[in-house]
Amino acid sequence: MRMVAVVLGGGVGQRLGAGMPKQLLTLGGTTLIERCVAAFDRAPGVDEVLVVMARGYTGQVEAMLAGAGYRKVTAVIEGGATRPDSTRAALAAIAARAPGECGVLLHDAARPLVDQQIIADCVASLQVHDAAGVAVPASDTMVITENGVMHSVPPREKLFRCQTPQCFRLPVIARAHELAAADPGFAPTDDCGVVLRYLPDVAVHIVPGSERNIKVTYPHDLAVAEALLEGAD
Repeated sequence: MRMVAVVLGGGVGQRLGAGMPKQLLTLGGTTLIERCVAAFDRAPGVDEVLVVMARGYTGQVEAMLAGAGYRKVTAVIEGGATRPDSTRAALAAIAARAPGECGVLLHDAARPLVDQQIIADCVASLQVHDAAGVAVPASDTMVITENGVMHSVPPREKLFRCQTPQCFRLPVIARAHELAAADPGFAPTDDCGVVLRYLPDVAVHIVPGSERNIKVTYPHDLAVAEALLEGAD
């Protein structure tokens, strides 16, 4: 089955306060988005890489990636106003290029340290499952609150922290987003949540993640990523 990795960089990273999309910030001298693209470009199980970028930056990113010579990058497209909009734009582009069965790995451009083991495990999971998401077990005790008061403590052994890639066979995630688009009251923050809500009969399996696969959201996250990168050298 053909595997398409989608690097989602359609946001502008307002919480980071950098004055530019955070995916264009550098980590170890390389932009976050290019680190993600490079990881998927060299992954043996990935056949194609599609990049989604914020409006006004697609040309810049296209030139940057073309200059680096990534063989598997087929297009840089413009994202939407929200994360679901960007995902739907990517799914439409994939379906237009080669309709039919394929695997789709949706990855946040803000996770620049995704490793080859995670990618390989995602590809392997899609060979046997319709949906899967990278996650790591929660190490802290979690509480459910209401009006600033602790309400209950769910069993920690059942709790995981979601990462990306989140992986689906194309007809599954396309159908889930089709249903979500018709429900204006639902504002998902990830794609596994879309499948869980609208296709409850589809099991979303867990692919083991890594504590290194962090998401750069706030300024201190970039410093943590730098330390992790230096520690790997």
